[in-house]
Formats: sequence, structure tokens, C-alpha cells
Amino acid sequence: MSTPRSADPPPAQMPDWLPGLAQRAHAEPMLPGLPEASGRQSAVLMLFGPREGGGQDLVLTERAATLRKHAGQVSFPGGGVDPTDADAAATALREAHEEIGLDAGGVEVVGDLPVLPLSVTGFRVTPIAAWWAVPGPIGVVDTAEVARVARVPVADLVDPANRFTTVHPSRSFDAPGFDVDGFYIWGFTAILLDATLRLAGLERPWDRADRRPVPLRYFSS
Repeated sequence: MSTPRSADPPPAQMPDWLPGLAQRAHAEPMLPGLPEASGRQSAVLMLFGPREGGGQDLVLTERAATLRKHAGQVSFPGGGVDPTDADAAATALREAHEEIGLDAGGVEVVGDLPVLPLSVTGFRVTPIAAWWAVPGPIGVVDTAEVARVARVPVADLVDPANRFTTVHPSRSFDAPGFDVDGFYIWGFTAILLDATLRLAGLERPWDRADRRPVPLRYFSS
């Protein structure tokens, strides 16, 4: 007698704060004071999903330590636009498939956030907010590009104990930082993440006077 297969889990409902995220991001300055974006077009995927037991998580990657730019830094899946990409969302989903093996068939694109400048590389980055109701398998596809992939709990990202202000050793500005699940998040990714949590209404008060220098390992190359 065969053992009956367990039923697939029902799709998780999208959280209330996510559908209006893109609209809110365009209705007010998402990152006041930044210069106008210019340069090559690119896109990144901000993929939210349900966590077993409740809450949501966000897919983050750690870039390979051997890359010429942003080596070892935490980022969202994404990259430059190809001529065959229909739009920014297609770019983000294609890059996520190439980097972490994401099956785009299970992903619902929620909306585009405002185009932002990535000053170090000169890219114009379009963040794509998305939701997958039934998360599938993901992992490192190309070790030359990605060292680690993780689904980081949103609850940990908004926890004030995991937040601080990063201090760059050679630049005259400070920016938000996160230290979650072994990921030290700073730079563009942290700035975008900070703005997203604020616009989603998820941000909790945190100690901005807690100032920490960016680890030297990010500048050794």
C-alpha cells in the first residue's frame, strides 16, 4: 500500500505593507539628497517571502571575494540590463535565475521602485519589489559571482539590536548598517534596505549614535 503524498502548502498571503510599497516610494523622495541617476541601466530584485511560523523574509546574497568591485559585500540579486530584457523586472528576474537559480514562475512582481544611482560603478539601478507565495529552492549557481545566499528574516532586519550607523574610512558621509545572520550589510544595499523598511512602515527606532567603522576587509582589494 502506497503512502499518500503530503499536500503542498497553500500559497501565503502577501503582507499588507507590500502592495503599496512602490506607490509610496514614488510619492515621496525615497532617498533625499542623492544625485540624479545616470550611466548603464541595471536592476535588483528585492524578493520577499513567507517564513514558516509567521512573518516574512528577504533574499540576500554575498558577493564573491574575488570580484573586482564590491567584493564580499551583501547585495540583492541583479545586474545590468540586456537588450533582450523586456523591462527592469525581466532583468532582475533573469539575473536572479543566473545567480541563485530562482524560478521566476513562482514570483509575483509588485512594482518598480525609483531609479537610484550606484556611485561606485556608475549604474542606474531600478529596485524591483516582488513576492513569492510558495518559496522554491535557491542557492549559489556561480561561485565566481556569489559566495552565499540566504533568506533573512524581516523581523531581524528591523530589530534595533541589529542596526547601527556605518562610518566609511575615506568618505565624508555616514549611512545605515545592519548585522544579521552573518551578513554585514552596508553601502548601497543598506541604504536601499533602510529606505524600504521605512516606506513599508516596518522601521523601529534604533540607535543612530551607535557608529561603527566599515571593516577593512572590504577595502583590502
